[in-house]
Amino acid sequence: MTMKVSLAEELTKELEIEEVFGFDLSGVHIGFDESTVVSWIIIVAVSLISFLLTRNLKAQGKISKRQLLLELAYTKGEEFFKSMMGPKVHKLIPWLMSMAIFIGISNLIGMLGFKPPTKSMQVTGAMALTSIILIEYVSIKEKGLKGRLRAFTKPIGIITPINILEVFTKPLSLCMRLFGNVLAAFTIMKVVEIAMSMVVPPIIVPTILSLYFDIFDGLLQAYIFVFLTALYLEEASESIEPPKTKEEKKAIKLAKKQAKLEKKRLKAENKELKKSSKNIA
Repeated sequence: MTMKVSLAEELTKELEIEEVFGFDLSGVHIGFDESTVVSWIIIVAVSLISFLLTRNLKAQGKISKRQLLLELAYTKGEEFFKSMMGPKVHKLIPWLMSMAIFIGISNLIGMLGFKPPTKSMQVTGAMALTSIILIEYVSIKEKGLKGRLRAFTKPIGIITPINILEVFTKPLSLCMRLFGNVLAAFTIMKVVEIAMSMVVPPIIVPTILSLYFDIFDGLLQAYIFVFLTALYLEEASESIEPPKTKEEKKAIKLAKKQAKLEKKRLKAENKELKKSSKNIA
C-alpha cells in the first residue's frame, strides 16, 4: 500500500509552533507564536464567561440555579485546597483555582483544533516560574529573609547545597512534568490519527484514545500542577520551629529573667570575693 504522506513529516509539522504575527521595533523582531495567541484567546474567553456567569449575584434572598452551581463549585474547590493548606495561604486559593482552570482548558483546547499552549515550553516554564516566585515570596514573608536563608541549613548544615538546588529543581520539575505529559499525549494522538487515516477513516480508535489522552490526562495534569504548587506553598508558610504556646513563651521569658538575675548575683559575689582577697593581703 502506498503511503500518501510521510508519518514523520506530518508529525513534525503538527509539533511545530509557528509564528502567527510579529513586528520589528528598532531593528528587533518581536513575534507572537501560536501558544501565545491561543493563551490570549483562553484568557479572554474565560474572563468573558466569568463576567457573564457572575452578573446579578445575590447575597440574600432566593438565589438562581446558576449562582447555586457557582457557589457549590467554588466551595468544593475551596474545601479541597483547605484540606492540604494552612490558614496562612488560604488567600491564595483563588489563584490556584485560576491556574487549574487555565491549564485544564489549555490541555483540552486541542479537541477544538487548536494547538495546546501547554505544548510549548515557554508557557509551562512561565507558569512554573510564576508559581515558584510566589512560593519564595510566601516563604520570605512568613519567615523573614534571615529565616528563609537559615531554612537552607535545616535539618543539618551539610545538606545546604541540596536545599539551595531545590529552589531551581522545583520549577523545573513543574515545567517539565506538565510539558512532557502534554507533549507525549499530543504526539500519541497525532500518530494514531495519521496512522489510522492511511488505513481506514479515523473514527473508533482515535475517539476512544481521545477520551483518555485529551480529556482525562489533560485534566489530570492540571490537577497535579496545582496540587504540587499547593503543597509547596504550605511548606513555604511553615515556621522553621514549631509555634510556642503562651505558657511556653512565659516560661522562656521567666527563665531568661532568672538567668539574668543569677548572672548579676554571681558577678556581685566575684566582686566581693576579690575585695576580701585584697583586704586579707
